[in-house]
Parts: sequence; C-alpha cells; structure tokens
Amino acid sequence: MSLKQQIDADIKQAMLAKNQDKLRALRAVKSMILLEETKEGQSGDLKPEDETKILTKAVKQRKDSADIYRQQNRADLLAVEETEIAVIEQYLPKQLSEDELKAKLQAIMTRLGASVPSDLGKVMGAASKELAGQADGKAISAMVKQLLQ
Repeated sequence: MSLKQQIDADIKQAMLAKNQDKLRALRAVKSMILLEETKEGQSGDLKPEDETKILTKAVKQRKDSADIYRQQNRADLLAVEETEIAVIEQYLPKQLSEDELKAKLQAIMTRLGASVPSDLGKVMGAASKELAGQADGKAISAMVKQLLQ
C-alpha cells in the first residue's frame, strides 16, 4: 500500500473516531502529497524516497513552528504542533539513535576516505542520500563536523 493510500485510509479512521488532531495532520500531509504529484514534470505516483522527503519536510516545518511557539510561551499552539509531529512521525522510517548515526557516518567516511574538515561536503552529500528520512540534516551535519575534527 502506498503512503497516499495509507493516509487516505487513516483519514477515514480519524473521521470516524472524531480525532480532530490526527485528521488535521493527515490532511496536511495529503495536501503536500497531492501538490508534489501535480507538480510540472511529475509522472503521477511518487517514489518512496519522495514520500519520505515530504514527511520529513512536514515534520521540520512543525518543529520550527513549535520552537517559535515555545519562545513566545504559546502552550496552546505548541501542543497542536507537537501532536501533529507525533502523528506524522508514525509514517517515517525509524529515526537513528546518536550511536547508530555515528556508526553509519563513520562507515561512510571510511568508504569515501574522508578524514579532514575539508571533506565535509563530500561526506554530507553521501550521508544525506543514504540517511534520508532516518536522521535530521542538522544532526547529520553536527555529527560529521564532530567526526572530522
């Protein structure tokens, strides 16, 4: 079952359960999927990696909003964002722990022969592709910088 079909089925379940928080998050994701599918040059159905990018982008947008609401002491809006993050993350691949991320990055660096800070771009390019959806870009960047020192 594709992500779009899974989202549609879960929207129906959320409607029947009258779960407004889950429904709002799922509708936002469905909207992002539909926008991506109807982009110029798209051939219809999305590839799994494109679906992961969409979900990652949705989570990142909500985390950024949550940070702003936290700074402004808006607990009501913060709770909405955190609820939506929790719903969307259910559809993402399991996130890597810090130790798992470090091990994978060390393997990538060994394979590429990277050992000095000037290799950052080369490592980030490969790591971003291989670890898409499994780790946040900021976390990958911070860990690579730490490992290349």
